[in-house]
Amino acid sequence: MESIFHEKQEGSLCAQHCLNNLLQGEYFTPVDLSSIAHQLDEEERMRMAEGGLLSEEYRIFLQQPSGNMDDSGFFSIQVISNALSVWGLELILFNSREYQRLTMDPVNEKAFICNYKEHWFTVRKLGHQWFNLNSLLTGPELISDTYLALFLAQLQQEGYSIFVIRGNLPECEADQLLQIMRVEQQHRPKLIGEDEAQTSGQGPTVQHGVETQHDMEQGVVDEDDEELRKALALSRQDIEVEDEEADLRRAIQLSMQGASGSSNPIVPKESSAAVAPGSTESTTGGQTESLTAEELRRRRQAYFDRQSQQQAQATSPHQQDTQISGEEQDTGSKRSQ
Repeated sequence: MESIFHEKQEGSLCAQHCLNNLLQGEYFTPVDLSSIAHQLDEEERMRMAEGGLLSEEYRIFLQQPSGNMDDSGFFSIQVISNALSVWGLELILFNSREYQRLTMDPVNEKAFICNYKEHWFTVRKLGHQWFNLNSLLTGPELISDTYLALFLAQLQQEGYSIFVIRGNLPECEADQLLQIMRVEQQHRPKLIGEDEAQTSGQGPTVQHGVETQHDMEQGVVDEDDEELRKALALSRQDIEVEDEEADLRRAIQLSMQGASGSSNPIVPKESSAAVAPGSTESTTGGQTESLTAEELRRRRQAYFDRQSQQQAQATSPHQQDTQISGEEQDTGSKRSQ
């Protein structure tokens, strides 16, 4: 990725950055593009003068500002087209009938130039991979072949004008290296100033399609994290309730065995401690617990009460959760007695 030439945004010179990123070098300066713009303005003036120097149309034309450049550094598509013609390169409108008749796959092209609201940027193939060389990004953005068509379609939907570059681009180091190797990108580049804007609570002033998609994905991830935390909390509550009910079922089973006059008391394998007369042992998590007949009776009653309340409140989950929580506190207090 270090070999890829990527000129970052300075002022409003996006047309210059777009051309240099396309050609992979510092081929054009603001002075060069201004000269081309002035030449185009002069050609337009001469054509208008053919209708008469004293005509109303010629007078109005002289009063209008240049349509090929302005003081901010913006340059028109005519300036970019003339600059590329020096290298034998041609621009074709991507959604024009002329291009659509060719029914070409975008992956088979060499580069695209995109424009929206006076911002220009390049999407170019280097080696066998595509890169978004937007000067507003902190670095080149890798675009997969399968995503390229979707990326261009998304730009068109957002109002971008897209031009296909036809002709032989000048040789560059990045293209030569990527012909024999492929690169992977672990982290998507951000918009220039995005970190500072987020810190100050303000979003970036210019966005592109990929950034919007990233924000939506991040929002979904945040919501999923919150839902996961809630699910984990509920699962822990369910485990506690299930453990408590398991204790009560074991207590009921033991009390029934005691009532049937069984002469073989249940003794956990982990312990050979003597069982006090009139009491029974149960095991929870590998630990023994001595239960008196009265405690068994209370637990059995609590278990049956809970089952009845759950059935009665099955249509009201919120009330059911509240009731279970209250009964767990009662059971906890009984155990402590």
